[in-house]
Amino acid sequence: MRYWDASALVPLVVEESRTDELRALLSQESHVVTWAWSWVEVASAVERRTRDGQLSRRQRRGTLDRFTELADACDEVTDVMAVRGQALSLLGRHPLRAADAGQLGAALLVAQGGTGLPFVCLDTRLAEAAEREGLRPIPDLD
Repeated sequence: MRYWDASALVPLVVEESRTDELRALLSQESHVVTWAWSWVEVASAVERRTRDGQLSRRQRRGTLDRFTELADACDEVTDVMAVRGQALSLLGRHPLRAADAGQLGAALLVAQGGTGLPFVCLDTRLAEAAEREGLRPIPDLD
């Protein structure tokens, strides 16, 4: 099982420089977990690219179809109150944005106090915080 941050989910539905690498990682996966809010973050990235002219309306529809298929195959952390509690604590320890603190908070709930849960993430600051919290960020961003 791996926890997938939104930064790593976006390239699965929108072509980016690391899309092939992340799709290969996903193909090895039997259990994908993410925070319920990840889908808002992914949809935001798709819509922003459409507004900026990087995706046509037709490409947008295809991307949103891939997005729906991916979302249907994932498990979601939905306990908003527990994630909020974790996130508030994390904001005091790490220089994170609110959504990133939520992502990390959700991952820590999945880890249930254990260490070494793989944390798939393309955000360097978030990956560093995850590592300090005992998770194992992948892929390597160095």
